[in-house]
Amino acid sequence: MSCKVTKEEVNAFYDSVFKGAGESERVLEVRENYDRVRQEVDAGNIRPGGYINGPMQMGIADSAAYIAVFTRIGITPMALTSNLNINFMRPCIGDAVVAEAHLLKLGRTLAVISVDVRAEGSDKLSSHAVVNYSIPLESSS
Repeated sequence: MSCKVTKEEVNAFYDSVFKGAGESERVLEVRENYDRVRQEVDAGNIRPGGYINGPMQMGIADSAAYIAVFTRIGITPMALTSNLNINFMRPCIGDAVVAEAHLLKLGRTLAVISVDVRAEGSDKLSSHAVVNYSIPLESSS
């Protein structure tokens, strides 16, 4: 097997489909079963104390999981989140957040992805998510 997408293809897809996301979220790396995504933080994503809020961490975890699925089956717009469980472990403080996703299992109709979220430049996890994606039947082989 080999990776079914490039970071340029995924970034172009995001630019065309997710209007308004702009340059704030970028795919930094993709390889089979893995991707790394970076998103800039703006004032609307900051809680009191300067912490990056939970919804932003959940959002980047979900996005990284979506892209991890693409690494195996190509860009599949109708792959959909069926479950997202996140554990917040420590405050996430910074100007950007980075998520690393590992595709653990890909079945005919369901994918399971593990995602680590950190403030950019930190070696400590801020949160960890396990995300399930429902795969549309026309995409499965």
